[in-house]
Amino acid sequence: MRRLPVYLLVDVSGSMHGEPIESVKNGLQLLVAALRKDPQALETAYLSVITFGSSAQQIVPLTELSAFNMPEISAGGCTVLGEALQLVCKCRENEVTKTTAEQKGDWRPMVFILTDGVPTDDPQPGIDKFRSMKWGASVSCAAGPGADKALLDKITPECVVELASADQSTLSAFFKWVTASIVSTSKSINESGTSTGSMDQLPPPPPEVQIV
Repeated sequence: MRRLPVYLLVDVSGSMHGEPIESVKNGLQLLVAALRKDPQALETAYLSVITFGSSAQQIVPLTELSAFNMPEISAGGCTVLGEALQLVCKCRENEVTKTTAEQKGDWRPMVFILTDGVPTDDPQPGIDKFRSMKWGASVSCAAGPGADKALLDKITPECVVELASADQSTLSAFFKWVTASIVSTSKSINESGTSTGSMDQLPPPPPEVQIV
């Protein structure tokens, strides 16, 4: 079976403490619950969560939805976004099955990056590594005015979205859109057997999620 890998990169730096990180945890729970109700997503989508604060960690390896357990997530520290980009590339190399002459590999991974600030490490090596790989739909989300949208555009020039703030309502809207995006991609894969990996496969975002 060809899997649809989905990597979520979540900022857990100190500025996400309080309502933002609680909203992220709630949004992640709703995302998994909704995907489990969709037969095509349940069959195809595999989910991984990478957090980045003072260090980047893959707190959930690539896991089928039926076996996904909610991780412990807390906020604190700085924002090593560059390290997180390096890590997601390493995880892809280790977890995603490549296409060979003998078999078809997994579909190109979808990537969603959420941050409310600017990197505290040098992001350029991570950006270079990330951009050297072919991904499916990849989205960066600037959660509030403190995020560096110009930098995010260097990571995912295909799509950068902006939230007015990192509160419950806007983050909930973002996670609902991520859910819908995974569902629509799973449907396209299962019905047509092809995936363009492009943003035109994704549904339009809600009003709270503005394309930059």
